[in-house]
Amino acid sequence: MRIPALLLALWLPGWGNAAAADLSTPEMIRLVRQDCGACHGMTLKGGLGKPLTREALAGQSAEALAVIILHGKEGTAMPPWKSLLSEAQARWIAEQLLAGFPEEAQP
Repeated sequence: MRIPALLLALWLPGWGNAAAADLSTPEMIRLVRQDCGACHGMTLKGGLGKPLTREALAGQSAEALAVIILHGKEGTAMPPWKSLLSEAQARWIAEQLLAGFPEEAQP
């Protein structure tokens, strides 16, 4: 059985503490690519879920996207991630998606 990367990350030191977590780590980017990519496509260009590209999200606010990330979207396959992500982490993901999510962390 494959354990989702976000569940494995719960065991990483500082993961549950947004103040301690470095949100721009390669691990965080891999988590989004793998776990969000499972539905939204590994390149985030769509799959079961809608595309998460900068173009597809144009006009959305980071706040609105963070709410969807944390609480899911009723009537769709989008689950709530609030038990695995902090508000700061959800906001970081939303901001990165709006900016064009990176392929890998930049030094």
